[in-house]
Formats: sequence, structure tokens, C-alpha cells
Amino acid sequence: MAEVVDAHPAGLALHGMEPVGDVHWNLPVETLVEMAVNRGEGVYSAHKALVTETGDRTGRSPNDKYIVDEPTISNDVNWGDVNISTNTETFNKMRNKVLEYLSNRSELFVQDLYCGADMAESLPIRVITENAWHNAFARNMFVRPSANQMPNHSPEFTVFHAPNFEATAEDGLNSECFVIVNYEAGEVLIGGTKYAGEIKKSIFSVMNLILPKKGILPMHCSANTNGENTAVFFGLSGTGKTTLSADPKRALIGDDEHGWGANGVFNFEGGCYAKLIDLSEEDEPEIFGTTRRFGSILENIVMDENGVPDFHDTTKTQNTRGSYPIEFIDNRTADSTGGHPQNVIFLTCDAFGILPPISKLTPEQAAYHFISGYTAKVAGTEIGVKEPQATFSACFGEPFMPMHPGVYADLLSSKMEQHDAKAWLINTGWSGGPYGVGNRMKLKLTRAMLNAALDGDLDNVDYVIDERFGFAIPTTCPNVPSEVLQPIQTWENPDMYNKAADDLADMFVNNFKRYEAGVSKAVNASSPKSLAD
Repeated sequence: MAEVVDAHPAGLALHGMEPVGDVHWNLPVETLVEMAVNRGEGVYSAHKALVTETGDRTGRSPNDKYIVDEPTISNDVNWGDVNISTNTETFNKMRNKVLEYLSNRSELFVQDLYCGADMAESLPIRVITENAWHNAFARNMFVRPSANQMPNHSPEFTVFHAPNFEATAEDGLNSECFVIVNYEAGEVLIGGTKYAGEIKKSIFSVMNLILPKKGILPMHCSANTNGENTAVFFGLSGTGKTTLSADPKRALIGDDEHGWGANGVFNFEGGCYAKLIDLSEEDEPEIFGTTRRFGSILENIVMDENGVPDFHDTTKTQNTRGSYPIEFIDNRTADSTGGHPQNVIFLTCDAFGILPPISKLTPEQAAYHFISGYTAKVAGTEIGVKEPQATFSACFGEPFMPMHPGVYADLLSSKMEQHDAKAWLINTGWSGGPYGVGNRMKLKLTRAMLNAALDGDLDNVDYVIDERFGFAIPTTCPNVPSEVLQPIQTWENPDMYNKAADDLADMFVNNFKRYEAGVSKAVNASSPKSLAD
């Protein structure tokens, strides 16, 4: 019998399981990585990072995620294409199958962890996996209990992870893959997918329903601080969220999921799950360094004959990932917390070249742009994309937000008002024309504008109000040419700019129609307006 470490007194019988094989409890990542290699679940890179593959599913499966519709949460969930309902009967049927499957494995791996660095608001969780490497991933990604906390740990949510168990046609689900969340039972079932991100995202979705009921804002964002000034960064993929929040003058609080509660900002995670595509030592030295550490887990990367990762090779997927404990980042806060944010940053990569590189928002405009969650895809990023395409994701994380976006927007507005926080919209995309005509905003200029906002250098400059979008654009900014600040001045043809700007305003309006009924008149009034109307 394998060594059992820190097992719960009730063992897995607490969940109605009777395992036939060995059960490994709360093993450290180092041991789990070694077991994963010995079990054939992955291989070592040249630098002893664990390299794994997730098969056909190299990202989330949003069409296979379900929430059990039951009385305790039925009225709280914004049901639809994002939050797909299933019933208790289906859940129980799948639960019985998954638990029987797991109980018959030769080995199981269990981690008792927390979601949330603020222990007053954290969620105690348990993750039960059939693979050692997924257990290592969970231990990397969530908050690890201290020796004093472990005896008092009692899971309020349990994840049953069975990636090699697939649903069948008779189960009545959309595919062989499934992620089913049952709030009343405090359980998550995951099957048919090896993509590790489903483990962390399922629990974050749980937090995103639990916390607002406590007056805490859950945020899909990064956060940093200099000790006196805390900032949060919202942005979809490709907008620069990770790059801009990694500042040598400011300590990282976390890179992906946070709560804003009574004590300020706190990281949900105990680690990071970084995108590795085109990662370079020059641009992101700290993240690059983590890929050369024993204990890091690299998903779906391509290695050369010597075991050295090639982060530019997208043969397997563009969504290559690295999981590592936050302790691998030197420039971080000691406890993964920060004060109340003084600045809320919305990042967008506007490939149409319309939005200014920086603008200041009113509280109502902040709520509007928070709900909109705008960026744009450019040609070449996806099959069939030949010109810029607008993308909207409510609250910059719609797939993980079970409630109506207006709930989160109201919480954001109230906290910003309570703590006198400023809101900024920063466009890291194109200037002087759309993609293919203009040029992408230089990173050094974006950093200069961001630093000016965070340091208070834009508090006393003159602003002009954009008549179409309503936000305030600074007329000057330290270390930034003034003509860059006004997008229309960077276009050769002002008429073409105005037409493209009207088109983008219409995209915002059309997207927001589905949220109008759930937000205040003031937020609805913050909508852009086409000047051609």
C-alpha cells in the first residue's frame, strides 16, 4: 500500500467512494511529477519541467459545460448559451458513473486546497484525480494550506476529475466531454478531456456565483501593486494583460483571477497558468524562467531532439500553457493580496484603429465597457479571419460568469465609488488605420501612458470629450507625442476614420442590446452613438 499523507479521517468514503487501489493524499508537486513520468503521463524537458499532452482537446470545451438547475441557484444564473442547464437526474447518473470509474482505478490522487488567498473569504476545495500530473496541476494552481490549516480543512466543493472516462450517446450530453457543476451538492464532475484548465476554471466559476452574494466582486483580471497603489487589469487574450501587469517597479498579486472584498484585492490562485506561445526570455524573463524549473508543467509544447521547448511551434496548438506555483515569480507580493485598487484598467486590442491609446471613463462608462468586454481579432489568428473582427466577452470573462453581467458591473461601480478608483481604457491595438494599414501601438508608448495614469501624472492635464464614445482623452501625456493621443489625427483620411468609428460604435450598440434590461439607465446612456445617425 502506498504511503497515505494527511488523509481526511473519513477518507473518500465521505464522497461515497470505495477505492480498490492506492489513494495518495496531498503529495507535493515534486513527488507527483516524478510519479507522472514513471506512470507515462509525461516526460521531462531538458530543464526537468514536466511536459504533457492533452490530446484532441487543447483548450476549454464551452459547449460541454453545464450547471445543474436547482432551487438554490436557479434564479441567480443567467441561463443561455453560456450557462447551459442540466437537471439533477442527469447529474446523479453521471456522478454514479464517474465515481464507479474512479473507485476502480489502481491509483487515485487527492489534494485538499483553498481557492482564495484571503482566508476570510476562501473556499476550501478537494480535487480527486486519476492522473498524477493533473493532481500536480491542481496543487500548483490553488492555494496550498499551511500545516496549521490542514487539520481544519473541510471541503465545501469537490472536483471529481476523470479525463479518460467519456460520456456516451445514451447519457444525452453534447459530446463525450462534460463539465457539470452542482452548487447544491458542492461538486464538479469533469470527464472526457485532459485539458487541465477545466479544473481551475470550474472552481472559479463557482466563486463567481458565491462571492457576489457576499458583496465581493470576482474578477477575471491580473493585479499588481507598489505597496501604496494597487491596480487591476482586465483584458481578453492578446490585449497585453500579462505583459503590462508584469512591471519591475510593481509586485504581482496574481495574473488571472481575483476577488475585491472588504480588505482589498486577493488572488484566487496559488499559481499561474501562462500562455507560452512565442514566449521569449527577452520580453518576459520571469515567465520564461519558470519553464526551466522542476515543478512547472508545460502543456502541448513542441521540443527539439534535446528536449528544449520551442515556444514558437504551434503544431499541437496555439494554446500552449505553463503551470507553476506563484513562488516561482520573484517580483510578487508575499501573501497574494493588495489594497483597494486606485486604478481599474480595461485593455483592448482595437484592430480597427479607432479607440484612443488611453482614455478616462466615468463610473457609468466603466460599467458599460466592463460589460462589453471588447477587443478585436486580426487576420491570421483564426481560420477564416481575413480582416479585423470585433469580439465581445462580458466582464472580460463571460464563459466563467454564471450571473447576469449587470450584477458584476454594479459591484464594480459601487466599489470604485466607495474607494475613489479611476477607470482607464487603454488600446494596445492599431493606430493610423486598421490592421493592414496602420501600425500597432508601440509597447514603450503604452507603458508610458499606463505609468502616467498609475502615477497620477494625468490627474491635472486637459482632456477632450470624444463626441462619439463619450470618454475623456488627455491632450498631453509625459513621454508620448500628443498627436498619438487623438486617433483621427493619425489617419490620413479623416472621413474614413469617421465611417470606421461609426461602424465600431454600432457594433457596441448591437452587442449591448442583450444586456440593456439588466442595467441602469445611466449605464445604458453611456453607450457610444454613431454620428451618422
